[in-house]
Amino acid sequence: MTSSPKAAPIAVTPPRPTTIVEAPRLSKKLGVDIVLASETLQYTGSFKFRAAYNVALNVSQDHIITASSGNFGQAIAYACSLFGKRCTVVMPATAPKVKVDAVREYGAEVDLVDVKKKGRLERLAELAKQYPAAYVASPYDDPFVIDGNAGLATELFALGLELDFIIAPIGGGGLTSGLVKAVEQSGQKTQVLAAEPLLANDAAESFRAGHIVSTPDEGATIADGARVLRMGDRNWEILSHGLAGVIEVTEEQIKEGVRLLFTLANLKAEPTGALALGAVLAEPKRFQGKRVCCVISGGNADPAQYAKLIEGI
Repeated sequence: MTSSPKAAPIAVTPPRPTTIVEAPRLSKKLGVDIVLASETLQYTGSFKFRAAYNVALNVSQDHIITASSGNFGQAIAYACSLFGKRCTVVMPATAPKVKVDAVREYGAEVDLVDVKKKGRLERLAELAKQYPAAYVASPYDDPFVIDGNAGLATELFALGLELDFIIAPIGGGGLTSGLVKAVEQSGQKTQVLAAEPLLANDAAESFRAGHIVSTPDEGATIADGARVLRMGDRNWEILSHGLAGVIEVTEEQIKEGVRLLFTLANLKAEPTGALALGAVLAEPKRFQGKRVCCVISGGNADPAQYAKLIEGI
């Protein structure tokens, strides 16, 4: 009896190294020694692929479901395609069309929900009951997500960058908790700060209260990647003792961050990706004389929205 031929191994693509951009014009304008860690050239256009790849690599289930405003949805869709897994993504009906289209193009099923009538997490819970054998992946509150994101800080330290601060955007807390975890494991003295939209400031409110604070809605901030109802429990456990603080960023500072990255660093960033630079704009005196790494988390900007932002120059 002849044995069946073995299937060819699936070709998988690990995350790309982050792109380090020295921005002397930007540093001079702001009076701060800034280095940019740009994840805009990461697979699927944002840091989320780091987390999604780690999830798809490590879970045994053949079907992964999640909820996402767009970037994690794209990342997990692509990661699942690499590993031959099925993927379903719950997305708000208001998500940028460019992100919805991309999730579908990567091969995932998109489940659009009107978040004014039903929350993404509520719909995700319904799908979890519908597909009991599937793995439910949180875009942030998941150990595989946190460990995948930690790789970014590990890369920064491996490059020998001596940093006083790493600033990264915060929504649910997956990126910042990964960064904090990597800093703690490295023994570095670098402080991690979170940059959050003032219009969606549940993380800042949580730190002021000393416990997780939930918001009634996802907020109307232009930084759609930071719209969440609450931080993740695993993320809070790490951030409540390891994060140096949360800086609240106004909508105008977010927009100005997008414009400055375009004009002075030749980088296209989505609004959420410009939050870290917006934090420097919000508290410039805090960073004078310091070496600051701003994590530009993604570049998946809606073309029409991005054009309007740039036209404001």
